[in-house]
Amino acid sequence: MSGKQYWKNQVPVILVNLLGLLALALFLVAGGSNIQSIVFIAFVWMAVLFCYLMIACFLRKRYLDRLLKMAEQLEEKYLIAEMVEMPWRADEQVFYRIMKMAEKSMLEKIEEVRRDRKEYKEYIEQWVHEAKTPITAMKLVCENYRFDGTRQVLAELENMNRFTEQALYYARSEHTEKDYIIREVNLADVAHEAIADNKYLLRRFQVTVTIDDMGKTVYTDDKWIRFMLSQFISNAVKYRAQHPVLRFYAREEEDKVLLFIEDNGIGIPESDLPRVFEKGFTGSNGRARQSATGIGLYLCKKLCDKLGIGIMAYSEGNGTAIVLSFQINDFVANVQG
Repeated sequence: MSGKQYWKNQVPVILVNLLGLLALALFLVAGGSNIQSIVFIAFVWMAVLFCYLMIACFLRKRYLDRLLKMAEQLEEKYLIAEMVEMPWRADEQVFYRIMKMAEKSMLEKIEEVRRDRKEYKEYIEQWVHEAKTPITAMKLVCENYRFDGTRQVLAELENMNRFTEQALYYARSEHTEKDYIIREVNLADVAHEAIADNKYLLRRFQVTVTIDDMGKTVYTDDKWIRFMLSQFISNAVKYRAQHPVLRFYAREEEDKVLLFIEDNGIGIPESDLPRVFEKGFTGSNGRARQSATGIGLYLCKKLCDKLGIGIMAYSEGNGTAIVLSFQINDFVANVQG
């Protein structure tokens, strides 16, 4: 609370007291009282008024500062009414009731939104599972009955499958704790599985894939890592060079295992690098190709944050490197050693 503003608000009270004091002084003068008595009464009156206003200002400021501090510490600000005691002043009781009404309305609205989001999430998950069935059936048909353009169709089916997986993982990304299993994972195995998931896409665009020094194990969820690697592979193909090359390798540094995914594509402009993990950001390359959604890397970053994995992107002119950083658990490492 601003002291200056408080005293401005007290101007009507001070004026009323001055008018009352003036009326009393006139009455006393008319009654024959001497000037010294009138001055003494005026001094006592103003001293009492000043002391009252000072004490009221101090108590009021302390109360409001405590209330403001409580509100700042609350993550959900609309719950402030639960932290405030019923005030004793009549006007404050009215505002207290208004706050309680607003809180109740907000909680009802939040519950409604949560219910709608839950229903939408369940619908998306059901739709993805239903959509994967005909995609798998079409892949089997193409693999069993070869014809001209089979590889192209299979590559597009892989794209469709990746988009459905992206929608599913996006729907589940808010509650990854309910859908992951942490265990020892061999990075080479996960990389090979991700490459197999995109084999027709890689063959179609004749991407050369190399896997070097991948004999590292980490503790994470292999399904989520496999999904993220598929996103990186898709981006490498989308922004490929004339003779695309994709390289996977791992390195151990201090207390971390780093997984590198490098390509020799068109790269990412330096001005775009700080924002590549933002939701909906497509950058100059994405706008030029008009095929980017700005969801893939954002979702990967979100999943990494949930799983405690670091993620970084580097690009120096040509080519892009994505680095996943896995923390080494000292206790597990010592037991294995």
